[in-house]
Amino acid sequence: MKQKTIIKLDKVHRDFIMGNSIVRAVDGISVEINKGDFVVIVGPSGSGKSTIMNLVGALDLATEGEIYLDGQNIEELEESELAQIRGNRIGFVFQTFNLIPTLTALENISLPMIFHGFSKEERIARAEKILKSVKLTHRRDHFPNELSGGERQRVAIGRALANNPEVILADEPTGNLDSKTGIEIMKLFKELNKKGKTIILVTHDMGLLKYASKILRIRDGKIEQVSKKKKKL
Repeated sequence: MKQKTIIKLDKVHRDFIMGNSIVRAVDGISVEINKGDFVVIVGPSGSGKSTIMNLVGALDLATEGEIYLDGQNIEELEESELAQIRGNRIGFVFQTFNLIPTLTALENISLPMIFHGFSKEERIARAEKILKSVKLTHRRDHFPNELSGGERQRVAIGRALANNPEVILADEPTGNLDSKTGIEIMKLFKELNKKGKTIILVTHDMGLLKYASKILRIRDGKIEQVSKKKKKL
């Protein structure tokens, strides 16, 4: 049975103006990502992998080419429509966590729901359920500075899950963590993938390739190699 394509990049370029020069960060990439894939994008610093992440997440638009989310060309959408996609259909996890320091773990997770019409009771109930899923119920009322790095990243993942997105984009999610904590975070991503979430993860850590069902090796803004493998973990 053919898998459903959820994200498609078709001959995508992304240029940036640097002084009097034009830098091509992404150079004619075409790739399809299926629903339920665990994609790891790997490449050296400056290869364009984070730019690809921003394009897929509708945080940036292509200079040339087309990007489709579930068959819809996001290059044709208005900013308000792109904001809805970023809020509802895609969850973001960053290396630096990006938690709001004056909000508790529960409040950080429930924050994205405010912008999508959930009542206070619904937000609290859902955030508590998510806290349980990321094993942080006991940290419900703690602020980010009272949490370990791994706990903060779990809160960040919980926040990404707030509006039940189809796709989770993670940019170097283990970059600020020790190796043991990084493994715990990757196991959490694996669990989410098993539950049907499409995971797209950018990293320079070759040790994370073992979690992938599809590996994109990027160099100089181009896809150098696409590898597919069965997930054994």
